[in-house]
Formats: sequence, C-alpha cells, structure tokens
Amino acid sequence: MKTEITLTVNGEDVREAVEPRTSLADFLRDGLQLTGTHLGCEMGSCGACLVMLEGTPVHACLVLAVQAAGQRVDTIEGLNDNGDVSDLQKNFFERNALQCGFCTSGMIMSAQALLAQNTSPTRDEIRDALSGNYCRCTGYEAIVDAIAATAEQRKVFTGADQ
Repeated sequence: MKTEITLTVNGEDVREAVEPRTSLADFLRDGLQLTGTHLGCEMGSCGACLVMLEGTPVHACLVLAVQAAGQRVDTIEGLNDNGDVSDLQKNFFERNALQCGFCTSGMIMSAQALLAQNTSPTRDEIRDALSGNYCRCTGYEAIVDAIAATAEQRKVFTGADQ
C-alpha cells in the first residue's frame, strides 16, 4: 500500500505516492530521475548517496522517502542548477580531484555542507568532513586541495579575510 508524500526537492514541490519501504535515494533516482544521487554500499558507509535534508547532509540510502515528507531535499542537481557548487566543481576539475566520478557528487555535497558551516577549514577539518565518503581513485589529496582552494577563493570573493 502506497503512502502519499509531499516534499520540496531542489526548490520544487513534489507530491508522490511511495511504498513505505522506499529509500529516499531510490525515490530520487527512480521516481524523480535525479541520478546524481548514487547508490554504492546502501549501508551509509560510502557517501555516494549524500543529499541535503533541511540543509544537513544525510545518506539518502538510510532515510526512507516517507521520513523526508514535509521537508526540503537538495540534490547535487539542485546545487548545480542554482550555481551553489560551480566553484567547487571548477576546482575539482582543475586539481584533478575527480577520476571515475562515482563519489564526486557525495564529495561535493559534503564539501558544500562543510563550507557553509566553516568558511576557513583546515586541511584536517576538511579530511574529517570527508570521512564519510569513499574514493577509490584519487587518494583524497586532490579533493582536499580543491576544497581548500574553494574556501580560500570564497574568502577573497566575499572579503571575509579582511
């Protein structure tokens, strides 16, 4: 038996009927065709499925769609469309911080959440924020470099360093 839910996804109101056992990740990927939310481990360990739920990064594979009812969900597509992560994406590209790309959306979601809370993170704080994300290709240094560069550029852009 399906349950009707209403939530806001990437700024748009969505009303859908879902099976109560449907994960938020499956709902986003299969129901809404937002395939930037990747499914890796489906146990909340790899970080490939990270989305923002009311501004907080969560593993969409561990949240049921019905639990997100009435809340705002932002996916990598939403952050990309509104330009919030264009500087992160540019720095990931320029520093070769993306290889196969499977973990990239989750890494960018984690980085965006970190930079929203801490505009001047240390490299250790960046590594800590990424601790819930697996990358098998890059060795993380390029990813940390990209996030650190983005933080520095955002400080200069906003004048936060003065």
